[in-house]
Formats: sequence, C-alpha cells, structure tokens
Amino acid sequence: MTIPPLLFALMLWFIGTAAVVWLDSRPQHTFRTSFTLVGWLALIATGAVWARADDASWGGAYLGFAAAIVIWGWHEMGFLMGFVAGPNRAPCPPGVVGWARFRAATATVIHHEVAIAATALLLFALTWGQPNQAAPLTFLLLFVLRLSAKFNLYLGVPNLSDEVFPAHLAYLKSYFRKRAFNALLPLSIGGSAALAGWAWTLAEAAPAQSGTATTATLLAGLAALGVVEHLFLVLPLRDAKLWHWASAKNQAAKAALRD
Repeated sequence: MTIPPLLFALMLWFIGTAAVVWLDSRPQHTFRTSFTLVGWLALIATGAVWARADDASWGGAYLGFAAAIVIWGWHEMGFLMGFVAGPNRAPCPPGVVGWARFRAATATVIHHEVAIAATALLLFALTWGQPNQAAPLTFLLLFVLRLSAKFNLYLGVPNLSDEVFPAHLAYLKSYFRKRAFNALLPLSIGGSAALAGWAWTLAEAAPAQSGTATTATLLAGLAALGVVEHLFLVLPLRDAKLWHWASAKNQAAKAALRD
C-alpha cells in the first residue's frame, strides 16, 4: 500500500508544477483568465475538502492531498503571475544590508505569504475535529518547505536556480545571494528528511489501507521531494532544465522551427 501513495504524490507534484510553469510562460494577456479559471478549481477543491472532512478512508486521503495541490498551485500562479506578491516590487537598493535588507525582501512577498497562511488556517478550520486531515497537513507542509527554500535563497546558496523567475519578477533575484554555505541549509535538508522519516513511521504504524496510513505516506513522499528541491540549491544542477519542456515559450519556439 506504500508504493501507490508515493507514486501519486510524485505524479501530482510533477503534473502540478508543469502546469504552473506552462501557464506562467504563456503571454501575459492570458494570465488573468488562467488565474480566474484555476481559482474556480481551487474553490471547488476547497469545497471538496469540507465535504469529505469526515472521510477516514484512503480515498478521502487521496482527495484531500489532490485538493491541497490544486489550491497551492493557484497560490503559486498568483505569485508568479504578479497578482499577489507584496508592496515592494523594486530591486534591492545597493549597499542595503542587515535588518533593512530583510524588511525590503519581506515586503516583496508578504501579501502572498499572508494569503497562504490564511488559506492554511481556513483548511484546518474546515476539517477541525474531523478524521481527514490530508488537505490541511499537505498544504501546511508545502508552506513550510517553501518558506525554508525562500530563507535559504535569501541567506545564500551555491545554486540559485533563478531561471524559473519570469521577467516581471526579475527584481526578486536581487534579494538572493550566491554563497557556498549558510547555516540554515543543512538544517533544512535534515529537517525535511526527518519529516519524511517521521511520516513514514506513522504510516507503518497505522492500519494498512487506512486513511491515516495513506495520508502519512503521501506526506512522507512530499517531504522527500522537499529534500530533493533543497538539494537542487546545493548541487551543480539546474532544476529549471527539468521544466524546460513544459514552458509554452519553448514549445512555441520548437513549433516555429518545424514550420
């Protein structure tokens, strides 16, 4: 029973990321329509989380996990398309360091982070006291992993992998640092690995094919993917190449060459 949830987590992570990359790489005049349509999907997913909060089966766990991925993807689109970011949309001023730099960097993303935190609270409220906690736990884990990656980029990592940022968010790159090491990075990798191990232990201890076992396995797979994404910040590999095929611009370029 452990393999299907792991494959499901990997599949949704891959498909969800590819979909966001494709939509975000399309012409900007399509952004509002895409964001609105996926917003309706996120609303339906939120309703499904509430409707199936009492479902303790493995099916309920899969649905909750998938719903959280859809809602998370909508938030990511809002950020990458420039709809929800922060009041500061300017590059980091030269020579700014310390607390002033942190405040400026925080102001570039604070609205998005608050929106994510509010959504996490909403998902927990909708499922409070119910057995199916797959959606809120998945969303919370994504939030934690994302914050960890952001703090590491801010503090400095060997591999910035900043090719994924669209042109209208280029100013964010000025808040990143390229450094051989920062003290948070090994803690982030170790913490993600520990979360994966802990969730796996919970899955093994839960009754086979139960919602609890499935939820824990899905979270273990997601935490393991978090380890991989943090390793991309260290290893001399460009994770942007992993999603190059999904870019609408790349597909258009290939079509032009064929013509």
